Amino acid sequence: MSVLRSRPVLRWLVPATAAVAVIGGGAAIGTFAAEAEPSLPPRTAAQLLVDLQTSRLEGLSGTVVQRADLGLPPLVGLLPGNELTTLLTGTHTLRVWYSGPDQQRVALLDTLGEQDIIRNGRDLWTWQSRTNAATHRTLGGDAGAGKSAGEPAANLPATPQQAADLALGAIDPSTEVSVGRSATVAGQDSYELVLQPRDQDSLVHQLRIAIDAKQHVPLRFEVLAKGSDQPAFEVAFTQVDYRRPDADQFTFNPPPGVTVSEETAERPTGKPGRPGHAESGADPQVRAVGDGWSTVLVARLDGAVGGKPAAPKPAAPPAGAAPDVDLSKLLGGLPAVSGDWGSGRLFSAKLFSVLLTDDGRVLAGAVTPERLYQAARG
Repeated sequence: MSVLRSRPVLRWLVPATAAVAVIGGGAAIGTFAAEAEPSLPPRTAAQLLVDLQTSRLEGLSGTVVQRADLGLPPLVGLLPGNELTTLLTGTHTLRVWYSGPDQQRVALLDTLGEQDIIRNGRDLWTWQSRTNAATHRTLGGDAGAGKSAGEPAANLPATPQQAADLALGAIDPSTEVSVGRSATVAGQDSYELVLQPRDQDSLVHQLRIAIDAKQHVPLRFEVLAKGSDQPAFEVAFTQVDYRRPDADQFTFNPPPGVTVSEETAERPTGKPGRPGHAESGADPQVRAVGDGWSTVLVARLDGAVGGKPAAPKPAAPPAGAAPDVDLSKLLGGLPAVSGDWGSGRLFSAKLFSVLLTDDGRVLAGAVTPERLYQAARG
């Protein structure tokens, strides 16, 4: 189980990423600058895990940069609005403030504007500068950090803390845990915790978590794919301040001319669990094959009849939206594959593979295509 499960520090920022990542672009800064390796007293992996579990964070503010280079094929550009490529490629810069589980704020900054999400007690505000529109939601009395609106749909970590929590939740006998090289991140001396899958079917080579040597807070998280010495995904603080932010940072002050809409909070239908394990509140049409790093999720497309998936019926796009993508063109751009499991199309990137079979199944995982074919046989 995750050693951070009882510490939801900044975990609420994940829905913020899904809500604001549709803003194109982001401040391109390239890879994070390397700094001289500091000299720190030796610590074991077990000691670093205890450090994470026992740390107490009262407040924090800083700048976080998130960068993804998953090696997606060019056909992804066919998607309308490029929402997927914005989520899975490029660089995003965020400002974050934390003052306990009931006061958090994140602002995504890019060349076209800013989007803020502010949690202050039971009030949850979102605001977009480009449209000067805001939404307000009153959270339920049992709402805590990580239960803000939209969390079930958001899985892209916005901070090293959230990414570390997800990674540490996956530690089991299939994971080799070790200590890497020390580093200086955002001006703070840090240890490095390294998680490496033992399963050869996993596309993940290593997860690297830089942990502040004094505050025991994750400051950088990197995912390296097999065969590459550069991170395919990384999120890191470039500046951090551990002082508690002023209360004014969590007060939403509507700018002139803003349009405000009220939303109704909905109770979550499920609970987060370990990666690779089915949950009671999960979609019954999706099942997990295997466990640990080689887990494959299997789903059947709606409307599959007679062994063939029904042609999707595109919905009418909202006013001003990009036209619907030509799915036949999108799927036709994927390489055709076949075997004793059947036939279909394969979508592959550095850290994940997706198999769409001609009999209407979708298989996906952070695994090699061969692992998908093995699961498809079943």
